[in-house]
Amino acid sequence: TLFAKNYRNPAKNIDDCVTYILNYVQRSGCNGFTDGEIFGQAVHYYDENEIEVGKPIQCQVAVNHVVELTAEEKAEARQNAVRRYQEEELRKLQNRSKPRTATKATAQEVQQPNLFNF
Repeated sequence: TLFAKNYRNPAKNIDDCVTYILNYVQRSGCNGFTDGEIFGQAVHYYDENEIEVGKPIQCQVAVNHVVELTAEEKAEARQNAVRRYQEEELRKLQNRSKPRTATKATAQEVQQPNLFNF
């Protein structure tokens, strides 16, 4: 929210900001940037009144972040995984114990025409 308040500018938009950053990344020739470097480029885009955005680039952006879980989060994730596994195994056992009924073709009465009933 601090970024939004300080850098609100009707002449700027997020699409041009992203285009500016992508062009910066392409010109640099580097493959990886920190969050701070990208944030700095966004701030630079919004700070400058006259800045060359560049042409839109068709590309795919990969974000590689390592998420560090706390011991509590790890324990909770482990409990959830065990619970899901137990539920799935119980479902398998219940399905195994159900009697299997073959679908029988229902006998349909065949109506034969009778010449003597009008």
